Amino acid sequence: MNIPFVNEPFTSFAVPANREAFENALRKVEAELGQEYSIIIGGQKITSARTLSSVNPAYKNQIVGKIYQADQELAEQAIQTAAETFRTWKHTDPHERARYLYKAAALMRRRKHEFSAWMVYEAGKTWPEADADTAEAIDFMEFYAREMQRLSEPQPLTRIAGEDNELSYIPLGVGIVIPPWNFPLAIMAGMTSAALVSGNTVVLKPASTTPVIAAKFMELLAEVGVPDGVVNYLPGPGSEVGDYLVDHALTRFISFTGSRDVGLRINERAARTAPGQKWIKRVIAEMGGKDSIVVDNDSDLELAAESITASAFGFSGQKCSACSRAIIHKDVYDEVLQKVIERTKLLSMGSPLEVGNQVGPVIDDKAYAKITEYIEIGRGEGRLVLGGSTGNEAGYFIEPTIIADVDPQARISQEEIFGPVLAFIKAESFGDALDIANNTDYGLTGAVISRNREHLEQARREFFAGNLYFNRKCTGALVGTHPFGGFNMSGTDSKAGGRDYLLLFTQAKLVSEKY
Repeated sequence: MNIPFVNEPFTSFAVPANREAFENALRKVEAELGQEYSIIIGGQKITSARTLSSVNPAYKNQIVGKIYQADQELAEQAIQTAAETFRTWKHTDPHERARYLYKAAALMRRRKHEFSAWMVYEAGKTWPEADADTAEAIDFMEFYAREMQRLSEPQPLTRIAGEDNELSYIPLGVGIVIPPWNFPLAIMAGMTSAALVSGNTVVLKPASTTPVIAAKFMELLAEVGVPDGVVNYLPGPGSEVGDYLVDHALTRFISFTGSRDVGLRINERAARTAPGQKWIKRVIAEMGGKDSIVVDNDSDLELAAESITASAFGFSGQKCSACSRAIIHKDVYDEVLQKVIERTKLLSMGSPLEVGNQVGPVIDDKAYAKITEYIEIGRGEGRLVLGGSTGNEAGYFIEPTIIADVDPQARISQEEIFGPVLAFIKAESFGDALDIANNTDYGLTGAVISRNREHLEQARREFFAGNLYFNRKCTGALVGTHPFGGFNMSGTDSKAGGRDYLLLFTQAKLVSEKY
């Protein structure tokens, strides 16, 4: 495709027609709640003896869907089916594989609000957050389709007399895709589409809290004609099904986005060589962060407060890129803290079904318990200046919470909370602020708010993060514009949405012919 890639625009809900269209989508999805979703292997829908109910985190008594759960026998069937399908799919022309993604992106674009509405119900996303998630899913499909076509073209090599040399990128094999619940469409679709467009086959194990959205994506792939067995949908317990898939000798790679602990466990298990295994398994992992926004004493303080508030409390802080630490120069600490408090107070917490609410629920009871526990820890590690309470008991609502005067080594400064909890830390100097920003095990995103060019250049050199932003928020990476992935315990710096991402799903083959 010769049309250059352009990011999918976000929907303006200030436009009455857009609000009406989204409300219609919500009503359509509401009418479909509670349905059953089968396991899909080789295009065949399979039921089992166990089901898992996916619930609306804003109304925890409301069932979004019932999903049949796989066991190890079905996991074996899925792996074998994917391996058999790979024998033919790997030879499919890359341009043909790309066309499946272009068509899927076009259909998703037409039903954009419907996909977003499913995320409002199943993930508790607000309208703008859900809309951005769907837009990113479209972007991933469009971008990776173009990238596969680019990689399929003749690659530049040094010419020598008497030889014809050709370098091509061929697929790896069967991949296990384990996506997260917090971007249940975008990241799930991005990981899956990258694998399939590269010529691999996939066993997709959806997140246990957002499996219905993944099932809807499977329906989309079937609608555009992706051959049976290329992507197999295998919901099931991670300890039973996930481990089995990771350990299997036919598994060639694992693409994972989620927590540090699970990512490290996958990496460790994948490093073991199973009987009959012919390769070193490849692990592509994104494992979270403990991200900071640094505010210099010479900076736009309104911009600083806006960036911190948006980065900390968008989607209730449930983003690996979220700002969970505001590191503020002592000269402007009190002023920035007050401005963030004032902005945060204006955020409306409530059902994401209503367009006016900016803060929805956290994902489930486990997250709710973990976050509230961290708030209690934070009360002892700093000064609670805002929030700290829960909301409507019908759902998993936790107030945006700000804890000031936190020590850089405190638990809430070091451990990923994954919720609406922000630690304010005072820095003695800009250099001190950078030292604090770098003092965690992670290295995903970060931001610096400053007018001082020398300080910005210092941060460019010294702030150790895979995605570093100057004078803007630390969330909201765009496909193609901000390739996304981090250092250290944040993962393998895989740079999703970048020009080298598909190289992780392929292997380079050189053919040299003497004539």
